[in-house]
Amino acid sequence: MLSTLCAMLPQVIVSLWGGVWADRHNRKTLIMLTDGFIAISTFGLAVAFWLGFQRLELLLAVSVVRSIGAGIQTPAVHAIFPQLVARENLTRVQGINQTLGSVLMLLAPAVGGAVLASMDIAWAFMLDVVTAVLAIVVMIFIKVEVVERTDETGSMLSELKDGVRYTFANPVLRRIIICYAFSFFLFTPAAVLTPLMVERSFGSDVWYLTANEIVWSVGSIVGGIFVSLYGNFKNKIRTIAISLGAFGLTFGLMGIAGNFTIYLVIMGIAGFFMPVIATAETVLIQEITHPSKMGRVFSIIHIIAASAMPLAILLFGPMADVISVELILIISGVLLIMVGYFYHLSSRKLLIV
Repeated sequence: MLSTLCAMLPQVIVSLWGGVWADRHNRKTLIMLTDGFIAISTFGLAVAFWLGFQRLELLLAVSVVRSIGAGIQTPAVHAIFPQLVARENLTRVQGINQTLGSVLMLLAPAVGGAVLASMDIAWAFMLDVVTAVLAIVVMIFIKVEVVERTDETGSMLSELKDGVRYTFANPVLRRIIICYAFSFFLFTPAAVLTPLMVERSFGSDVWYLTANEIVWSVGSIVGGIFVSLYGNFKNKIRTIAISLGAFGLTFGLMGIAGNFTIYLVIMGIAGFFMPVIATAETVLIQEITHPSKMGRVFSIIHIIAASAMPLAILLFGPMADVISVELILIISGVLLIMVGYFYHLSSRKLLIV
């Protein structure tokens, strides 16, 4: 619990200010500085471990520092894509980005296990430092167009308020943010409770739980490749609504599968739709948001994404001790279908992108 709080809460708090900084300063420089900031904190942790200061409090403190860096960096990362990529290529590039993320999620646990089995944990920390330095070096050689601001620079608080007003005054942004909040909340049972369901309903063998994680990642990789090759969605609102409906259907089917093989097939299909919906939502926001407001809009999105799951865990975690996970999946699936339907119904007349 302490680890989760230290990793999530600071970036939720800092993210709004990070959005202001992403709109006020050079986003490329901001990304490089935060990478350096995180790398220095991790290097300090490695040195402390080498000197014998191996304490839980130190790990939690560095986790807070890294979370602050993520809260500053994430809005800048999302906001910089339209400065690097032509509008017509945003969807495919985001598809590639989603594919790489899924590949890393699949490989990282195995690589991490191999690293920890072959070297001291302090040297494992140093790998993070080295990769951060490499990322900074790569960023140095990337040319980024400058975003010219049309509004006057004010105080941090006034710019923060201006970003919130801009976001919720735009009917398309307002609806997609509401959709974001409900959908991330309802994704939580499938993301968090399915290992528990597998153990209770199918068995506690390690390969069951391993297959549960791998199949989702493989589905996401296939979905990411599909988006990067064929994902030039003409109507992103409809794509988001269909993806939410597909998630709802697959979650419900997982709840009634009964057979582990059938369950895995459905889990893989659900994983396929994750990069589809993530790409459609991200690109839609990038296309309709003014470049000078992009950082603040994505900071609000980041706050919702980072806070919805912990809040949902507080509800669904205790609930799973009272009713079956299968029933929770069925209920969340039905609600997701409703979210997709009402989102499409309320948004279809606003624009077609």
